[in-house]
Amino acid sequence: MSLQLMIFIILVGGWLAGRLFTRVGLPGVLGMTLLGIALSFVPDALVPPVLTGMSPFLKSLALIIILLRAGLGINRKTLAKVGKTSLFMSFVPCLFEAGALTLLLHFFVGFSYVQGAVLGFLLAAVSPAVVVPSMLVLKDRGIGQEKDVPTLILAGASLDDVFAITLMMLFADMAAGHGAGSVGMSLLKIPYSLLLGILPGIIVGTVFVVLFRRFHTRIRATEKALLILGSGVMLVQVGDWIHTATLLGVMTMGFILLEWAEPVAHELASKMSKAWVFAEIVLFVFIGMSVDVHLALGLGGHTGAGWVGLLVISGGLAARSLGVLSATIGSGLNMKERLFCVFSYLPKATVQAAMGSVPLAMGIPGGDLMLAYAVLSIVVTAPLGLVLIRAFGPRLLS
Repeated sequence: MSLQLMIFIILVGGWLAGRLFTRVGLPGVLGMTLLGIALSFVPDALVPPVLTGMSPFLKSLALIIILLRAGLGINRKTLAKVGKTSLFMSFVPCLFEAGALTLLLHFFVGFSYVQGAVLGFLLAAVSPAVVVPSMLVLKDRGIGQEKDVPTLILAGASLDDVFAITLMMLFADMAAGHGAGSVGMSLLKIPYSLLLGILPGIIVGTVFVVLFRRFHTRIRATEKALLILGSGVMLVQVGDWIHTATLLGVMTMGFILLEWAEPVAHELASKMSKAWVFAEIVLFVFIGMSVDVHLALGLGGHTGAGWVGLLVISGGLAARSLGVLSATIGSGLNMKERLFCVFSYLPKATVQAAMGSVPLAMGIPGGDLMLAYAVLSIVVTAPLGLVLIRAFGPRLLS
């Protein structure tokens, strides 16, 4: 199959699938994801290697676009209003879910507690690819604006990923036989990752504030968008080199621009909204393509998670839901709004697709089964979370 044909299927097919699902009252991104899952059945020999090689970059670019949109829509007053609760939302639900999964995997699957913690924190990361665009849709429609619920979820979900990935790698080092005595140092990586992730975003954002204020009329809006997108790509690359949370830095860049160069921020937000039409299709179709249904269900001779996997993942989601309800105690949200937060924290996709094969690559016992659980969690929770967010957002939020 040629590269041109695959790109045609991804772009045009993704657009058609999205429109079809929207027509029947379902989230359009669900149609794009299911198209990607269908494409995952195409034999590897027929998929152009260049497309496989481009996939991580294209998914990363799409995430940069959506996180820039998020940052360009969050102002300081709103962030201060939801700050304490979003901080609790960044780690309490994750700890509830990972803890429950560690126990369930020990008793039902036979994993050691360390193996269970590796997979527990891998599965506990909420998906920014699903949550962020869904919250932006609600913000654009003015839903949940009274108490800034979408902003609360945006901030909390972004920090949740940093917390989950850092602790997953801590336990992965233990399971692989290195770093068992460095728990304290590994925990210190969380503030390190946050600080060195956000700081470059502040610096680059400030540089752009000065540049765009001085040459506001001489640099076209499209050129500004290209400059900020290119810088976002470089920030993520630097973060990969030094292992920091640079996706937060990308969001911070947008936040700084909104705070100190608001007219420019509105220009850029408009451009990012248009770029998202393309990026959304690419992101969700590629996420679907990263799913191996045979692996998730244990078909075709694969070691799969199967029905036990569904039971374990469901138990983890139940614990996460209790964690969300606990984190929002005293937040001023009513029970309907807290229930919406529960729904918004269900979807898994981005981290599980990107990190699912890490335990296997590190030689951790049971790594093949961990990958199967990661895949199954995407298949189950991404559609479930999408449907619940889109269906109940307007009903549960004011």
